[in-house]
Amino acid sequence: MAAVSNNPEHFLRVAEQHLKKVREAWAEPDWSDLGTYGLYYLEALVRAAALKSGETPIRTHWGKADQAANLHKKHGLPDITDLLQELNVVRKAMAYGDEEFDKSEYDAEDIAHQGEDYYDKVSAFV
Repeated sequence: MAAVSNNPEHFLRVAEQHLKKVREAWAEPDWSDLGTYGLYYLEALVRAAALKSGETPIRTHWGKADQAANLHKKHGLPDITDLLQELNVVRKAMAYGDEEFDKSEYDAEDIAHQGEDYYDKVSAFV
């Protein structure tokens, strides 16, 4: 089994691949792809920023939200804690049906733009 990369640039590339899916999913919202790939690409960005800052990356969804808040406080990256939690709800609602999900409470375009802003900020940071 290959070791997981400790290179922040690797996780920027992973995020970029997921971001392509998010861009395809937001115009006529494909909530399944938007929730899943939106969450995964933001988490890859949190990992890239954590590695760059010398922190140990966290593997759980809720741990990554905490780490994102920490990166916001320490390094001025945007606070995406709420966005990560919202996308996890969307992902779970679409994948498992075990979360309440009212599409009218979410703005796919805003979600995509917040994520792209985070991508830009983390790319500059790394």
